[in-house]
Amino acid sequence: MSMTPPWRRPRGAHFPGVPAWGLATARQAPERFQVSPLEPVTKQWAWGGADGTGVRVCVVDTGVDGDHERIGGLERSLEVVAGDDGELVVTDCPPTDPAGHGTACASVIRSVSPGVSLTSLRVLTDGKSGTGDALIHGLRWAVEEGFDLVNLSLSTTRSSLRESLHELADRAYFRRCLLIAAAHNMPILSFPWTFSSVVSVASHDQADPMTYFYNPAPPAEFHARGVKVPVAWPGGKEIRSTGNSFAAPHITGICALILSKHPWLTPFQLKTVLYLAADNTGEEPHVS
Repeated sequence: MSMTPPWRRPRGAHFPGVPAWGLATARQAPERFQVSPLEPVTKQWAWGGADGTGVRVCVVDTGVDGDHERIGGLERSLEVVAGDDGELVVTDCPPTDPAGHGTACASVIRSVSPGVSLTSLRVLTDGKSGTGDALIHGLRWAVEEGFDLVNLSLSTTRSSLRESLHELADRAYFRRCLLIAAAHNMPILSFPWTFSSVVSVASHDQADPMTYFYNPAPPAEFHARGVKVPVAWPGGKEIRSTGNSFAAPHITGICALILSKHPWLTPFQLKTVLYLAADNTGEEPHVS
């Protein structure tokens, strides 16, 4: 194979057909697909009247207390465990949360998008720790299962996991499975929120759960409510907590509303709608 860049090839040089990943549109029409046309985007257009019905969200975290009244039940509750042969497997488990973190995140999603279908996948044990292998295995399962959205209110600083997480984030993006990832609470490099194929979220300090802002200075692309957020806690409790962990599920809930109303949006389009409907780029007040 020639390594000469296309723009330096001698005039008249060409491939015998269309290069890899191309399409010979002179002989074959592009594949037809369903589209949600992008009209002038406002919050009303984006999610007015929607409640998240028809959208499936996987909360990859510490588990979720499915019996909590603010959760409203789960589609499934699963965990990543070692099988009999020592290999990691995803298996059903009781809808419990030994740490509380996943329950808190799920309750935020449900409060924003009450009609959404929630699945819990436990990859962390105490809200702080878990193996990299469990995270990779669980995220791969969620992507392959075809969830519309995956909430990742977690990150890792382990550079050895960067390549695997990046590959999974890109795979999800091209499978219409969008990952919403919380930025680290400290100013340090971690993953996967720093990848361009995910929606990365940090906090703002306003109280309105539907107010969010586009951030023109990534890697955190959006700011959502994340300070003194009322969240569910295992055992029927409710607490207030602060962190980017709770900003991300606000955006996950808003994404669920948008997809509920416009189910054929691609991740690229969904990101665009989020940008256009943000409070510092749009022209309308929020729609409840």
